[in-house]
Amino acid sequence: MSSDTRILYLVYCGVAVTVLKEFNTVVTEPYMDEPFHVPQALAYCRGEWSTWDPKITTPPGLYMLTVLLHRVFMFKCNLNLLRLTTTLTLFALPLVLTRLLGFHQRHRSPPKLAPSIESLVLSTFPIAWFFGFLYYTEVPSLVSVLCTVVAATQNKHWLAGLLGIVSCLFRQNNVIWVLYAYAASQLMRLRFKRGHAELHDPPALGAGPGDFIRSIMSAPKALPELLPAFAPYAVVLALFGGFVIWNDGIVLGDKSNHVPSFHVPQLYYFIAFATIFGWPAVLCGEGGPLKIATEVISRMFGSKRRTLLTAIISIFMGITIQRFTIHHPFLLSDNRHFTFYIWRRVFMLHAVVPYLFIPGYQACAWAWWIRVARDQSLLQTLVLPVLILPTLLPTPLLEPRYFLVPYILLRAQVVDVRPYGIFVEGLWYMVINVATTYVFLYKERVGVGRFMW
Repeated sequence: MSSDTRILYLVYCGVAVTVLKEFNTVVTEPYMDEPFHVPQALAYCRGEWSTWDPKITTPPGLYMLTVLLHRVFMFKCNLNLLRLTTTLTLFALPLVLTRLLGFHQRHRSPPKLAPSIESLVLSTFPIAWFFGFLYYTEVPSLVSVLCTVVAATQNKHWLAGLLGIVSCLFRQNNVIWVLYAYAASQLMRLRFKRGHAELHDPPALGAGPGDFIRSIMSAPKALPELLPAFAPYAVVLALFGGFVIWNDGIVLGDKSNHVPSFHVPQLYYFIAFATIFGWPAVLCGEGGPLKIATEVISRMFGSKRRTLLTAIISIFMGITIQRFTIHHPFLLSDNRHFTFYIWRRVFMLHAVVPYLFIPGYQACAWAWWIRVARDQSLLQTLVLPVLILPTLLPTPLLEPRYFLVPYILLRAQVVDVRPYGIFVEGLWYMVINVATTYVFLYKERVGVGRFMW
């Protein structure tokens, strides 16, 4: 670690400690979801392992992590310690991200726990940063997923399987990212394998529909090379399957507000979310904004065939918006979340408004495809979108926290962001973080509460 990045990492940790202290000073009582998590954690600290609040729908990984810190370091189990649990995982985030970014950029991992500047910037991503100071599962869950992926990319597959089990203790749908860890590691290995590869996996930007079909057809031939490393992940899947059978479903506790749906527009919201937060990474690559804009226009309208395809996709998206948009009761009633106002004042402004975003959704999707596919094979580029489907489609609520892990994994695949782009990205995140933190801490409204993601 150079002295400059060491100083930046210390500044990052110092700012995080300062923000945590302010959260604890201003917000002295558990807030929003904390009134559910905090009593459960305190019960575990007292050794009451059979106590469980049925309103909690996620596994007890967060509380187990708190108990570990409580037992090892003799910390007191109070609200400050509980929030410190998530902040400590925020400290670990840039260290893990450095290795994930190094994998995609094909850089040798640093010999020590050395965060890169890009990883420090990405660690201030507003959703992760904000919830790093409240007693929520988001940041510990994210870090556990990234550790799983990093272990897999280093060919430490049994360690990846163990970390995958740990990640599922924070959130059940992290089992999807265990599969991603396996797929990402194996596709990169096969891509650079010496000699003839059985799997057809051409560069993504030049690939067409025929290449995708050939890739699917060639997959059985590659199984002898792929299956040996799958054993640890099969164990994770088997254990998860056993949990689902034992629990009679994926959701713990009260299942009434977490009924799976077929929420197709959730994918469109994610694309918009990713672009709003990640536009510096999208625009600040080789050739700059003009080049990416030109390529997007070419992909959408570069020929009669592409224009026709764009029209067909637009019609399909319009049908899915009309048939599968969900006005979730929580989204409509809880005015303490930013999404409440976005939904009320944008999407519900007029019946036609959701359809007006269709061209934008397509353009954003193409922009991300072009940026991610620039240095990846076809299957490497497709594996994340494919696994995002079972993660987001069943979720009926528009909730930015659900987009956290998919976004970080997507952003990590953009490998050629220019230094000025990383600076702009960090500045953009800082502006958002300052604004949202200020509003949450100092703009509490009587009768409403504090505003948050």
